[in-house]
Amino acid sequence: MRHFLGPLAAPVTYSRWLHLLIPSAVVSLWMFIAIDTPWVPMPFVFAVPVGLLPAMRLAEGIQAQLLLTPGERGRPDPTISAAPAGTWGDRWRTVAWLEVRLLLTAAVGFATVWLSTTTFDLISVSVGATPSVDWLTDFLEVRWLCGLLAPLPVLILLGWVVLCGEVATAAARGLLGPSPTERLTALEERTEQLLERNRIARELHDSIGHALTVAVVQAGAARTAGNPEFTARALAAIEETGRQALDDLERVLRVLRESNPPAGAYPTLVEADRLLDSARGSGVKMDVEMTGPLDLVPGPVSREGYRILQESLTNVLRHAGAVPVRVRIAVAKERLELEVANPLAASARAPSSGSGLRGIRERAALLGGQARTGPHEGEWIVHASLPLDRIR
Repeated sequence: MRHFLGPLAAPVTYSRWLHLLIPSAVVSLWMFIAIDTPWVPMPFVFAVPVGLLPAMRLAEGIQAQLLLTPGERGRPDPTISAAPAGTWGDRWRTVAWLEVRLLLTAAVGFATVWLSTTTFDLISVSVGATPSVDWLTDFLEVRWLCGLLAPLPVLILLGWVVLCGEVATAAARGLLGPSPTERLTALEERTEQLLERNRIARELHDSIGHALTVAVVQAGAARTAGNPEFTARALAAIEETGRQALDDLERVLRVLRESNPPAGAYPTLVEADRLLDSARGSGVKMDVEMTGPLDLVPGPVSREGYRILQESLTNVLRHAGAVPVRVRIAVAKERLELEVANPLAASARAPSSGSGLRGIRERAALLGGQARTGPHEGEWIVHASLPLDRIR
């Protein structure tokens, strides 16, 4: 019983009823203006040129969204599109929708008038009035029966409205739903948003994670050293690293605020010295070799290379501590080769396969390159190879 009465209590049933009755006003106006014209087929004929107008698809889509599927309002992927017709296929689908809607309007409108009138006549007869239709004269001797039957036409009408509303909603989703082009556009937009969120998450992870790791290492070393001069240097390094982290955070927040951030909103490999100096300040012995014109590396490659280097050094400090690190950055043969290696001491923990290493591989893959991370001959190595020609 609840399954049967549930749709009768749903507000969407009555918004769909209103949606199906709206064209009745247009048909009634046509009947009033062209009283001597065969009016029954005219709305169906008139729907063809009207449906071919691109704006009609927009108007019908908005109306269908509001009245047929109100629960989908505001969703990024509604089943009914609210956009002008972009192709002739969309226009002819709009025409088909208008024809279906007119047929359903005729069915619901006739049922609404006839069944409502029948209920009124049954009630009238039950209270002693004369029926307005001949078939009710047979019930004059049993007027009480008319009172019992009075709710029946209303229930039939509501059931018919629920059925026609479901049919109209299914037809609208099929005929006014997003076209393949619209679906592809929406998918591309959602993909871009997801990529942007992932990129910002990686930026925050690499930048803030590096700064916190350096600060923790410096603070721990200062606590155990017991040397005022070393403690002063460690505090200065923590201060400088904190300033750099704030600068990086401001850059990321600027990207969130601006729709088209400038290319200089992110650090590049030209600024790699500040990462190396930060690591040296944490007690890491650096063996650095840079070859090739880093300033000529395309912006996307240079920015992602900077973040890969940053995450690699962060992993060294976090998992191995102040150990010797070998850094090789080379620009040659249309590729950027970046390698960071440190010894795997017995007490050191190898980096896990967390978001940092995954972010390195994702950055390389987005540029059409590849990255390898893992132990090799007693060392932990991060090697990234990024193509330059595909970016240019």
